[in-house]
Amino acid sequence: MIWQVLEGLSRDSAKRLRFVPGVVYVDEGAACGQSLEDRAKTLAEMKLILQTVGFPWHIVALEEVFGLPPSVLRYLDQEPSGTKGAYKAAVDSFLQQQHAPAQGEEQLSQPGSQDPQSPAGLPTAAQTEAQPPTAAQTEAQPPTAAQTKAQPPTAAQTEAQPPTAAQTEAQPPTAAHTEALSRLFDSVKTLTAKEELLQTLRTHLILHVARTHGYSKVMTGDSCTRLAIKLMTSLALGRGAFLAWDTGFSDERHGDVVVVRPMRDHTLKEVAFYNRLFAVPSVFTPAIDTKAPEKSSIHRLMEAFMLRLQAQFPSTVSTVYRTSEKLVKAPRDGNAGGPPGPRCLLCMCALDIDTADSATAFGAQTSHLSQMQPPTPPAEAPTTPCCSAGVGRAQGCCRGAEPCGREDPRATVIEQLCYGCRVNMKDLPSLDPLPPYILTEAQLRSQRASVLQEIQEYLIDSDDEAQTGES
Repeated sequence: MIWQVLEGLSRDSAKRLRFVPGVVYVDEGAACGQSLEDRAKTLAEMKLILQTVGFPWHIVALEEVFGLPPSVLRYLDQEPSGTKGAYKAAVDSFLQQQHAPAQGEEQLSQPGSQDPQSPAGLPTAAQTEAQPPTAAQTEAQPPTAAQTKAQPPTAAQTEAQPPTAAQTEAQPPTAAHTEALSRLFDSVKTLTAKEELLQTLRTHLILHVARTHGYSKVMTGDSCTRLAIKLMTSLALGRGAFLAWDTGFSDERHGDVVVVRPMRDHTLKEVAFYNRLFAVPSVFTPAIDTKAPEKSSIHRLMEAFMLRLQAQFPSTVSTVYRTSEKLVKAPRDGNAGGPPGPRCLLCMCALDIDTADSATAFGAQTSHLSQMQPPTPPAEAPTTPCCSAGVGRAQGCCRGAEPCGREDPRATVIEQLCYGCRVNMKDLPSLDPLPPYILTEAQLRSQRASVLQEIQEYLIDSDDEAQTGES
């Protein structure tokens, strides 16, 4: 896909693209059990390809999730106030600048003196794109090819700055973070939960990179075949309510950063033929499910089922894919334009919260969590504050003379997850290995909900205020 963007940015293109692309490569070697020598060799190969492309690139290691801020799990407004029309104004300004020096440049430069593939003349408007790596496109590599996923952000680069100036390479991860990441994945019981956790952490890291560098779009290389497999896998994992976000063309769950999937109309075979005919360089890295048996995880089983069925009935993938296009992104109450409600702590999708008497699996789990009572410490045992000081409040959340009962930290996290994430968290015996930003955000949300419940009776509802005004 990067090669197609590169072709669209050239001057020979009939419809030249109007954005400055960039590439993000996430090194997931620690989660896949790679040695330091193999990881260094893969990074060296990726650098050669990224330097050949000429786009701004950023290399990050998956261990950096242990240093992410809790704000990465929060929904941010897509377009701040006062920025309406900023993109159109930026394009108009760019066109004016191009027309002014056009004649002078033609006299000073000979034809062919400038690289037609150089993106140096592109506008830096707010509409920026993220380009995924081409290594994940080949059919020979299983669905794990998403490891070489390079997400291109694009907006913070200035027009005068050359693309190579934006190259950033993270410092080598510390041994403590590498050990913590290995301990996290070793503690997960099933391969299915490991793949879901890896995808979640990768998404959080790419989102942080996009926000840090000012990118508003992230373009992934998910093909039609991969999205069809993902749709069936999500149904099996209990994520049917979020299929429109997980497999649609655009995903606006994060607010300010939109994930788009422009390769969703191409099958894996078409992508493999394109890479072969145009000699697109690729880097293959082992995935977390490499050499795993077919029935080792739901992802592997569903992939083998879909590919085997596609070989016998060539319209299988397209039929499943077309089904995902008919899904509508709308909350249960139909108020799509209202303020965002509670969101899942991990996947950041809007929660479909059912009442305790609901005849659904989510309602049954909600009822079970509501019946869990916090353990009461013995009378002889010294009382301890219910939450650590410095997180949310300076003196902890206990404000009375007697400390309140300490809540179960696992229940606090589980109640903030959607049904699909709750199922995956069952395979994680302890929450201690999770990155700190997840636990911190869960505690902040719990404290915020507790305070809101205490002052709820003192708040003035908008409906009550309107009735008071009419009287």
